Amino acid sequence: MNNDISWDDQRIFLAVLEAGSFSAAARRLAVTHPTVRSRIEALEKALGAVLFVRSTSGLMATDLAEALRQPAKAMADASLSFQREAASSEGISGIVRMSVPEIMGTEVMPKMLASLRTKYPDLKIELVLNDAVADLVTREVDLAIRTVTPAQNALVARKAATIPLGLFASSKYLERRGIPKTLSDLGKHDLIGPDQNRADWSVAASLGLTSYSSGFVIKTDSHSAQIAAIRQGVGIGVIQTTLGDEDPGLIRLLPDAPIQSLSVWVVTHESLLKMRRIRVAFDHFVREFQNFKRRLKMPPAPSVLIDNEAKQEMDGLQGATASIADVGITLIQE
Repeated sequence: MNNDISWDDQRIFLAVLEAGSFSAAARRLAVTHPTVRSRIEALEKALGAVLFVRSTSGLMATDLAEALRQPAKAMADASLSFQREAASSEGISGIVRMSVPEIMGTEVMPKMLASLRTKYPDLKIELVLNDAVADLVTREVDLAIRTVTPAQNALVARKAATIPLGLFASSKYLERRGIPKTLSDLGKHDLIGPDQNRADWSVAASLGLTSYSSGFVIKTDSHSAQIAAIRQGVGIGVIQTTLGDEDPGLIRLLPDAPIQSLSVWVVTHESLLKMRRIRVAFDHFVREFQNFKRRLKMPPAPSVLIDNEAKQEMDGLQGATASIADVGITLIQE
């Protein structure tokens, strides 16, 4: 095997492996198809082994190619980290790559990002909208906003807010279907809820709802899709109260319903917090979410409080919910 293998060849190899074809990898890297093919051939020659074979179903990776996937991905992550560091100067500048839940990225973060850019105009943000937990340990991102308690080692996490959740519907829907007065009335209404998300089904269970409840007319794990459907009058669903209360087209229902709250954590790797651009971004989002928390308010209720029998039943369900223990991480409470 030739030990002098260029990073460019490894980068192209990873693109082919992830994209599944030479042409798709070429489009991703903005190079020509022949360039990709020739670089893969050169890499195979240097390794003295075949990486890809053609079949009737397309390009297939060999066992060796699959074994090289993780090392190549680690090299790619290290290269991105190198580029982000190189982009920084002595001032507060450079790139901060962030992972943010989808609904917060579209509904909450824009104002926070605008104020960050006003303070630090040379700071650039790469925003990854994903409800999955990004890996901060392997530096997939620099900073994360999470709604689950962080549990990995070597992380620093600050609990910045606790946001209540509430049941909301549009005025259009309520004019058409009426206002539910008790939790049991939800069974007579059109509901919008999760598909596979276990945490969201835990919230639904606190309301006495399961995946078998017939009232669900839309199931999706996209919170942005849920709130869009609620705004259009499709049905009743659970929303962060700050978002629902500030939307003039939405009305909160059953405000005493025992719905779980959402904890918001700002998280980074302990070694990254030593970098000035990461530190100022970390502190900025902690402050912004604390200010966001202060905007919480209870709206005038256009509904009836839940009946005592339903409340006792729901209290029993809440008592059965287990908490998560956290070890090996610096957690800073509000």
